[in-house]
Amino acid sequence: MTKQSDFTEDAWKLVLEGPPSAGFLVVIASKGGMFRETFAMSKAYVEARAEHGDSELLDAIAVSKPKVDRTVSGSTEAVRDHALGRLRDATALVAAKATPEELSDYRRFILALSDKVANAHREHGDAVDEAEHQAIESIRVAIGA
Repeated sequence: MTKQSDFTEDAWKLVLEGPPSAGFLVVIASKGGMFRETFAMSKAYVEARAEHGDSELLDAIAVSKPKVDRTVSGSTEAVRDHALGRLRDATALVAAKATPEELSDYRRFILALSDKVANAHREHGDAVDEAEHQAIESIRVAIGA
């Protein structure tokens, strides 16, 4: 079982940023619904905590407060590209340290959180609009799922 102590402090911080970065990418994909979508992200963490014990790594992630790297500013595209890079790096760190099952759990948590955020607010009459679908697909590619 992989633990927080298997990572350096900076590496662990990056691993923790992965899931909320994915949620943030979905939030910025379309206008409107930011409150509901942010709440949905928090709910995904609560649900992951309820499944406590399945993965020590995921348990440690789920009990943390979701934080997004907000050091990058500029265009939405620049912020998106930065967040996708952070997701790729975080997933690579997990892949290097964790078991294949833990890596799969990490990816599944990121995608479930992204889906929950996308479905939190109807955009243009759709539960998930095209921009959110594209954001989720870019997340899927970034994490190698």
